[in-house]
Amino acid sequence: MASAPTFAAWAIPAIPLIKAGDDLVDILVSRAESAGLQLSDGDVLVIASKIVAKAEGRYVALDSVCPSPDAGALAAETGKDPRLVELILSESQRVSRKRKGVLVTEHRLGFVSANAGIDQSNIEDGAEAALLLPLDPDGSADRIRAGLRQRLGVDLAVVISDTHGRAFRVGNVGVAIGVSGLPSVQDLRGSRDLYGRVFEVTQVAYADLVASAAHLLCGEADEGLPAVLIRGLDLHSEQGRATDMIRAAKHDLYR
Repeated sequence: MASAPTFAAWAIPAIPLIKAGDDLVDILVSRAESAGLQLSDGDVLVIASKIVAKAEGRYVALDSVCPSPDAGALAAETGKDPRLVELILSESQRVSRKRKGVLVTEHRLGFVSANAGIDQSNIEDGAEAALLLPLDPDGSADRIRAGLRQRLGVDLAVVISDTHGRAFRVGNVGVAIGVSGLPSVQDLRGSRDLYGRVFEVTQVAYADLVASAAHLLCGEADEGLPAVLIRGLDLHSEQGRATDMIRAAKHDLYR
């Protein structure tokens, strides 16, 4: 009888507070080695979007933002800082939902999230600053993966993760906003269940599952563990992008 599949995960400890221009590859490698973790072929490195955004200089001081009339009107409706609303609109394609204290938008990358993924937690001077998501998370994942390959000679996958709420469920879950080296979606259509029934519509958000598994270790508060090494996953031969998981508007019944 074949053994059941398993995987293992380790949070990489002692990662310092990241600043604009920091070399994430160097930091991740040195901290992993110090912890006795050797990055190997077939591993997956899940990295919180926050440290990627910090390294890429996506930090904005609110006193540098001049709100537009539209941002001012929306700020009055939602009770949010008009400077923050201006940043949210600049990162969004459209407003999805709004009410007092809530602003949900369709991000320029295609997903729907609160405040366009802009965060003020765990950043220096968070009351007067904001951190935008990486400009091109799939590209960021590619660059980190290529840097690790050049530095260590290993072929591993990289997932850049964020946390999103869900319209019909309470609480945040980890999601993949950047993917390099593993499938983002597993298409099970045409395969069969235990009783031989053919799957006709089933697709698995594989990269999101990987991101959520990592978030069990890295957390969202003061844990200070923004990178997780996962070993033992079947990465398959096909590779995907985070953008592959955006549902086309014509198939979205809730827009």
